[in-house]
Amino acid sequence: MAKEKFERGGKPHVNVGTIGHVDHGKTTLTSAITLVLSKLGKASFLKYEDIDRA
Repeated sequence: MAKEKFERGGKPHVNVGTIGHVDHGKTTLTSAITLVLSKLGKASFLKYEDIDRA
């Protein structure tokens, strides 16, 4: 039996990856992006510490 099709609800899904050397600001950039998107209502803000723990 086929699975039901998953509907995301109109919100686009985007994965963003960062690459670079150690201590060059990847986590800081990711935190800043989530802050801006959260102010626009398009994402949840993630603090630096929450991202760094992942």
